[in-house]
Amino acid sequence: MTKLALMVSAALAATLLAGCAGARQQAAEASGNPFATTSFEDILHHDFADKGQAKVSRLKQTHTQYECSKYDYLGVKMPEATAKAIEAGALAHVVYPADGQYLGDWKAGLKIAENGKGMQWSDKPGVPNGGNCLACHHMIANDPSQGTIGPDLYHYGKLRGEGQAVLKYTWARVYDSSAFNACSFMPPFGAHKILTEQQMKDVMALLLNPHSPVNQ
Repeated sequence: MTKLALMVSAALAATLLAGCAGARQQAAEASGNPFATTSFEDILHHDFADKGQAKVSRLKQTHTQYECSKYDYLGVKMPEATAKAIEAGALAHVVYPADGQYLGDWKAGLKIAENGKGMQWSDKPGVPNGGNCLACHHMIANDPSQGTIGPDLYHYGKLRGEGQAVLKYTWARVYDSSAFNACSFMPPFGAHKILTEQQMKDVMALLLNPHSPVNQ
């Protein structure tokens, strides 16, 4: 097939898909659903299938994800009462270390922060996930590969110290950031069991240990 034919074929397929999606979207809106996502969900469940440890069940939104998506779709700000309720609920479900120890090994934490693997179909089940923190946060001096989507964490511990309030706040933020920002983009590493308790302790040490490169 020629390059032109491929381009025409791709454009036609996209047009047909958009047409089908539009028709189903109109049907959903006609049903009176204020958050008409039926077409999008239909497409996802039709086009995706379980592969290894990556399950289609992951497409099911949590209550928080649904609420955040709903107001984003409508193009309006989430009501403050709704946001506060989500944040309070998330904070109430934070599980703190049973032994009261928040800090692990910062060297192990650095490896977790640099590791973007985990939970994909191509990853070996049972192998600890990475945190991929550097994809979104500036944490280490002179590393051009770091992201800027999230807050700058360089000198995190140096600026805040290691008081009990800081420990609890930082732990809760890593455990489920929606406890402080209802529609945070940060994955809920503890709430969704992306990282183990020990891994979270190691990441905490990376952020707070004075010898960590984060605080140099």
